[in-house]
Amino acid sequence: MKRILPSLAAAVLVLLLVHPGPAWALRSFMLTPDTALYGVVRQVKVEGEDTLLDIAREFGLGYNQIVAANPGIDPWVPPKGELVKIPLAFMLPRERPQAGVVVNLAEMRLYFFFSNGGHDFFFTAPIGIGREGYLTELGVYKVKSKTPNPTWVVPASIREEEPDLPAEVPPGPDNPLGDFVFRLSRNLYAIHGTNKPWGIGRRVSHGCIRMYPEDVGALYPVVPVGATVQVIYEPVKYGWGDGLFWVQAFEDFEKRAEYPLMKIMEELLYHEATIGPLDIDRQALERVLEEKTGVPMVVARPREK
Repeated sequence: MKRILPSLAAAVLVLLLVHPGPAWALRSFMLTPDTALYGVVRQVKVEGEDTLLDIAREFGLGYNQIVAANPGIDPWVPPKGELVKIPLAFMLPRERPQAGVVVNLAEMRLYFFFSNGGHDFFFTAPIGIGREGYLTELGVYKVKSKTPNPTWVVPASIREEEPDLPAEVPPGPDNPLGDFVFRLSRNLYAIHGTNKPWGIGRRVSHGCIRMYPEDVGALYPVVPVGATVQVIYEPVKYGWGDGLFWVQAFEDFEKRAEYPLMKIMEELLYHEATIGPLDIDRQALERVLEEKTGVPMVVARPREK
């Protein structure tokens, strides 16, 4: 398959300004005031021997996103000609800094917010995260250092689990850090590439954040040492876009989401009290929270006068 990824003209321009090399892997957007919704949902047909994982990588998605958006389709052997939903629309995290990296563990997605030429932009890409018992601790970190072609110094805890591992793994195809690594300010955490790209969108690591090789390679030149990295867990995101109120929900695998229905209804009732009445689709709201497909859904709109 050779499909062309959608891109905003302004975002392409900023990529050229910031990084003149081949940095086209990351999805890129110009931030627009008063909207939290970006991108679109589209469909493609399964071709040849494609798996959903092949399609996910081509469109900058992780395993979790493509599978959640297409329940009932075998991710490894999808029927040829099957229409597959490509969830390229998403809500921005509600908890985010003005500049820096945001890692949303629940969504398994990374965002990098920055300014250039008087405008605000962000890049975004799917990630692999820590497996059960090894989830990255929430909080604010700094990029302590960044290194191309890193050597993996195997932590003692991992060598205890896998005693056949050497003390160090040099750069190359067997190195699980991939070609680039951002080391964070505590707990030996890092954001890095991978030699196992099918782990993106899965819980596979010991707490580090894994990226597709093409994504971390594009991110490497533009994220500086000292950048803030905020790690959050936000399985339910919501906000306004195109004059409508949207909700996007992912699996709450850590069972940390507290009363999302109540919080969203409070937000909508506050809007009604301060701005104006809404037509609230309670069934759509309950459905998006129950199905957790990761596809944004309209749940409210201003009432027509």
